[in-house]
Amino acid sequence: MTMNASPWDEESTENLPVTNEVREDAVEELQRAAGDGRLPLSDFSERVGMALTAETSDQLAAATAGIDVAPLAGTPAVSSIRTFLGSRRQIGRWRLPGALRVRALLGDVYIDMRDAVINDKVVDVSAITLLGNFCVDVPEGVDVELTGFDVLGDRELRLAPVARRPGTPHIRIRAYGLIGDVYVRTPAEGEQPPSWWDWFHPRRW
Repeated sequence: MTMNASPWDEESTENLPVTNEVREDAVEELQRAAGDGRLPLSDFSERVGMALTAETSDQLAAATAGIDVAPLAGTPAVSSIRTFLGSRRQIGRWRLPGALRVRALLGDVYIDMRDAVINDKVVDVSAITLLGNFCVDVPEGVDVELTGFDVLGDRELRLAPVARRPGTPHIRIRAYGLIGDVYVRTPAEGEQPPSWWDWFHPRRW
C-alpha cells in the first residue's frame, strides 16, 4: 500500500528554528574568525547582525558561511600615520592594533576601518592635525567614543542608529585639530571623505 507523504515531512531540516544558545555559539565562531584575520570589521559586524536575528538553521548557516577560508597573507599592520604637506588614505584590508597614532600637518588623513582586521576589544586612536581634516569611517554596529577639541574647526560624530553588535571593538578616538575638521561616521553608500580644501569654497562662508 502506498502512503501519501505528509507536507511536514518535506520540510527541510535546514529551516528548523534555532535557540539563543546556538546563536551565541555562532557569534563566538565569528569572533574567532575576526581575531585571526579571516573577517574584516565590516563583514564581522554584518555577520553578527545576521546571526543574532537568525530564526532558522539555514539563516544561521548563511551568517557563518565561508569563514573557514584561511586568512589572507601579507595584511599590513599600521600603528602610526604621519603626513606633512600631503594627504594620507588608509583604506582596504589592513590590520589595526590596539593603538594608532596619527600626526598630520597641511594635509588630510582618511582612515577607513570598515575593511580593517582588529583583534583587540578596545582600540585607542590618538590624532593631532594642523591645517587638515581628520576623517574616520566605521561600519554600523561599532561603538565609538570621540574626545578632544578643535580650534577653528568643526567636528561630527555620526554613527548608524543601530545597537552595538556583540563582539565588535570599542573605538576610542582622541582628536585635536587646528584649522581643520574632525569627522567620525558611518558613511552613506558612495559618500566621500570631506577635503580640507572645502574650507576655501565660497559656500562655507
